[in-house]
Amino acid sequence: MKITSMLAVLVLLVGTIANAQSKKVDIKKSEIEWDAKKVTGEHNGNILFQSGVLEFEGDKLTGGEFVVDMTSITNLDIESDEYKQKLIGHLKSDDFFSVSTYPTSKLALTSVKSMGDGYHVNGKLTIKGKTHPIEFHVTKSDGVYKGSMTVDRTKYDVRYGSGKFFDDLGDKMIYDDFTLTFKVVTK
Repeated sequence: MKITSMLAVLVLLVGTIANAQSKKVDIKKSEIEWDAKKVTGEHNGNILFQSGVLEFEGDKLTGGEFVVDMTSITNLDIESDEYKQKLIGHLKSDDFFSVSTYPTSKLALTSVKSMGDGYHVNGKLTIKGKTHPIEFHVTKSDGVYKGSMTVDRTKYDVRYGSGKFFDDLGDKMIYDDFTLTFKVVTK
């Protein structure tokens, strides 16, 4: 390669790096809500970000990475403190998310495509040490990124009450998909 060609490549690379920037997620203003359904109803609650960063080229979102604090799982729909704590304890147990062994989960954004009102995102979600691809849509308004994703818990070895793995569950069956709805605010 000629020196002029190498210089041109170097200038292009330096220009690209100069345009790239990271913005930390404001974990106090950002939110995640979970919603899971079973034959006889549903439960919902919150979970907190431990950290996060969004990557940009100019003002275009290009990637990011988030760490979720699995120890922060809460419940919003049960009024009785006793039953609320029972559910939270069960979700943290080895029947579900094995929080003592896996205190965090991660999401890495692997590709981001601009679309009309926001972005189509491909990523890799890691829960209980297992990583699988995931896709979802994100909208942006006034610097706030919002969206939701549907997660098949059985891919992450969360099998409790799943009709895929247990017979004769009747009205004790818990649906395999749960939803994470999020709002991400950067600093």
